[in-house]
Amino acid sequence: MADGIAIIYCPHTTAGITINENADPDVVTDLLFALDKTFPNRSEFCHGEGNSAAHLKAGIMGSSVTVIINGGKLLLGTWQGIYFCEFDPPRNRKFYVKVVCV
Repeated sequence: MADGIAIIYCPHTTAGITINENADPDVVTDLLFALDKTFPNRSEFCHGEGNSAAHLKAGIMGSSVTVIINGGKLLLGTWQGIYFCEFDPPRNRKFYVKVVCV
C-alpha cells in the first residue's frame, strides 16, 4: 500500500499505546519513573484487583494511535516509535492494527 492510515488499538484496560522518542532508552526509563511518581499504588484505592495505578497509567497513555502511511512507510518523526505499554504484568496481551487505503 502506498498511502493510507494505520490504526493501532489496544483492547486492554491496564495497557496502552503511545508514540514517543525511540532513540534514547533513557526516555522510556524517565517516562516510567514519572508515571510511577504520578500514579503510585495507594492503599486508598478501592478496586479489588489492586491494580488501580495500572488503570490510571493506561488511561493517560490511551488505547490507540493513528499513523499516516506515506509511500508505503509509517510517517513517524525522525526519533519516534510506537510503544505498547504494559502496566500490569504478567499478562498475555494483544493489539490490533487496521490499515486503510486513502
